[in-house]
Amino acid sequence: MDAPDKDILRVLKEVMAPLVEAEGGKMSLVLLDSSRVEVHLSGRLAGAPGTGLFCRRVLEPAIHAVAPGTRVVVTTGYVVPPGASEL
Repeated sequence: MDAPDKDILRVLKEVMAPLVEAEGGKMSLVLLDSSRVEVHLSGRLAGAPGTGLFCRRVLEPAIHAVAPGTRVVVTTGYVVPPGASEL
């Protein structure tokens, strides 16, 4: 795992996951590579109206702060994709 990937993982685990948990949600990492990160939100955030705003205004800027240009893909739903690991 290279430095930007480690930084992204650190931000997701130490900053974003606690915020999501505080709202009653769960965050899972689906994919992390050099140009893309995929995250799945479940629990109370599955389909919640504010989830899109959280992604655009909080999650994406936090990831771009440590890895500019990384594509951020966020899915939501009660069923977590196979192979995803909870953060």
